[in-house]
Amino acid sequence: MDILDIEDIAQGMRGQAEHCLRNDAPVTASIILAQLALIDGPTACGQKITHWPRKPMEDAMPLRLTGGLHYLYLTDKEPRLGDIYEGRITDQDQIDKLVGQVVADHDAELLPWFDGPPQTNESGRSANFMAALLWLSGRVGSRFELLELGASAGVNTMMGRYHYDLNGVQAGPENSPMRIKPEWRGPPPPEAPVEIVSARGCDQNPIDLTDAETAARLKGYIWPEMPERFKRMEASIALAKQDPPDLTKADAADWVEEQLPLPQQSGVTRVLMHSIVWQYLPQTTKDRITTAMETAGKAATAEKPLAWISLETNRKTFSHELIIRYWPGGEEPALLGRAHAHGAWVEWFEG
Repeated sequence: MDILDIEDIAQGMRGQAEHCLRNDAPVTASIILAQLALIDGPTACGQKITHWPRKPMEDAMPLRLTGGLHYLYLTDKEPRLGDIYEGRITDQDQIDKLVGQVVADHDAELLPWFDGPPQTNESGRSANFMAALLWLSGRVGSRFELLELGASAGVNTMMGRYHYDLNGVQAGPENSPMRIKPEWRGPPPPEAPVEIVSARGCDQNPIDLTDAETAARLKGYIWPEMPERFKRMEASIALAKQDPPDLTKADAADWVEEQLPLPQQSGVTRVLMHSIVWQYLPQTTKDRITTAMETAGKAATAEKPLAWISLETNRKTFSHELIIRYWPGGEEPALLGRAHAHGAWVEWFEG
């Protein structure tokens, strides 16, 4: 690999660190910047970074190793990292040195963390989905069947079991242990009834929240600056133990093509939804899903509507945009708002 390629990788990693800074995660940003010192170094992890075959930021490559390092700390395998996570070390050169030592000492254990994208399954994102359903309720009816792509552990597949306070607009069961109350910017969403009739999801590698080791790995991907995310994850785990989410191991396009032709209850809107998933899908998969949705949309009726809700990253602005399409009547994409990547705030555009 020539110097230009290495610099491209380094630039992508710096971009990922900048993204973390914009999302109030300076410690996570410093861990990513420390990985730059691993490039072209002797560790297997360093060589993995050096020879990364795709754009690092689009693959969230730096966040893969970041998750592994955080996991080592949370499981008491590497207490030295507490100096970084707890703020005792803030100098970047010192952080670089400590991260380099930890990677060298745990090289073989950390290497598999590069094998898949970060499983940042975040229940806070469901505030966006609920706001979109409130918006849809006045247009297509109040009853919904949810289909989630890239569901991971099904944290958002369980969104019907959460309570929401969206700028004073209440939704979901009042007695839920999961309380979703993001900082709200802009007008409140509409006050409307929402009934989630059913919810199921798919993922290439579904995660079982009820397994302690698996849950520990999932927590590794949580940015340490965000204690509220840990509280929400604990609530998700408790709810999954009561009643696990309905998850299927499947290719996203295959699953969508299988689900859309299934019988649909009259008076229930079928909703495809996903968050921070689209960037990881191959273009052929995206094209198949889009074709399947647009074809099904043409057959949708007032009695059996179809909707598509996405919270995905705009790759030009790196803002996370809440976009909706629905059939019949709203075939063109509508931008409802923007949101923090991990649920801290929602900026709502629609009244």
